Parts: sequence; C-alpha cells; structure tokens
Amino acid sequence: MTGIQDKRRAIRHLLRENEPADAMAAYYALHHPDDKSTLVVPPAADGQRPTGYVALSRTGIDLFRPLVTMRLPTDRDPNAQQAAADLLRLALGSGQPAIVSAPVRYLPLLRALFDVQSEEQLRLYVLDPRRFEPIVNVLVTRSTGPGGLPRFTIRTSQTGQEEVAADATLNWQSPHFGEIAVNTRPQFRRQGWGRSVVAALSQYLLDSGRTPLYVVTEENAASIQLAESVGFRDSGAREVFLQAALRETR
Repeated sequence: MTGIQDKRRAIRHLLRENEPADAMAAYYALHHPDDKSTLVVPPAADGQRPTGYVALSRTGIDLFRPLVTMRLPTDRDPNAQQAAADLLRLALGSGQPAIVSAPVRYLPLLRALFDVQSEEQLRLYVLDPRRFEPIVNVLVTRSTGPGGLPRFTIRTSQTGQEEVAADATLNWQSPHFGEIAVNTRPQFRRQGWGRSVVAALSQYLLDSGRTPLYVVTEENAASIQLAESVGFRDSGAREVFLQAALRETR
C-alpha cells in the first residue's frame, strides 16, 4: 500500500464523512491535494483493516510546520495506547514542530507525547438551515481567495483610504462541508459586517449542497455570538489545536 489513493481507500472506514465531528479530519485525510498530503498508515495483518492513521498536510496556516490530523487505534480499543503512540512516532520525528488538530479525547495522550507550546480548545458549530435567514447587504462583494475558493468582503473608505473591513473565507471545502473563517478589523466591529459576510458565504455553501461549519475557541464570546446570530448551533464536538513538538523517546 504505497500510493496515497490506496491509503485513502484503506482508511475511509475510520471516518464518517457526513458527520460534522469528522468533517475536517475527513477533508485532510481524503480530499486535501495529493501533492500536499502524507498519510501514515500502520501495517495491518492480512485481511485486517487499519485501526488508525496520521495525516500530515501542507497548508497556508504555516509553510514550515505540517498540520497533523488523525484517527487513532484507541477509538476501537481503549487499551491501544501504545499502538497510538507508536503510530504518532512513525509519522513524526522527535523534535519536529507541528500544528496538531485532534478530537479532545486524544488530549491526555497528546500531552504525554508532545512538548506543547500552545493549546486551544475549540467548539464546532454547524449551520441549522431552519435558523438561517439570508442577509441582503449591498456592501458585500464576492471574489476569489486562496486555492480558488470564494471570499466575501466588505470594503470601506471611512478612514479616507479603501480597505477591507470584514471578510469571510473558507479554510477548506469538502464534498459535504465547508469551514468558514471570518475576520473583522477592530475599528469596524459592532456594525453587523462580520455577520453579513458570514451569511453570504453560508448561502454560497448551501447553494453548492454543502453544510457550513464554524470553529471557534471556547473563550471567544463575540465570535460565538456572531455564529449563533447567523443560525449556527453548537454541534457538541470539541477539538484541540496544539502547537507542539514530539518528545524524544527515552
């Protein structure tokens, strides 16, 4: 099993592509560009399917550190801690800096194996179409962002020079989901502009047959309020986002 497509077929059973909680992991394991992806799958006995994998993805988040996503053997066997640790060591060299995104259930193992420089816990929100009402704002314009993905923007000349006041982009887009990122410059907040661009991008995703997702840190009350005002609801899924390096084995 050497080709990435072979590996993707072999691990597909570990992911529920239609479930929001698995959406990001499924994107990076199954749909991220081949030339920017490395999949590490442990050897399996004849006739047995893999019980875990680690995906290393080159992204715009950081050009020098891979984004590491995973599903570990502990999901199928709670006693498989050593197998999970061995898989992570197979994927990453000791001391290698990485950005790790994983379900919160892996956090005790990750803390034991990695030197963690920063740690965030994230909530996953999913758009409820029954709560969503499109927002018509003539200031919103559509353009193309990185990777050819859509970007919705509000520009203003309030300071005497035209600048981007708020924009909503996609971190990634799979056949089933798209994860929205929004940025509103501090001086232009509380005008509803962030809400407007998020609503516009949400409508684009719905029109394309995808479900909008919105990821936010536990402490960011303003961002949570924005998401809920557009019609997003808390899915209950929790992720951890670490900047870390794998410790040397002793």
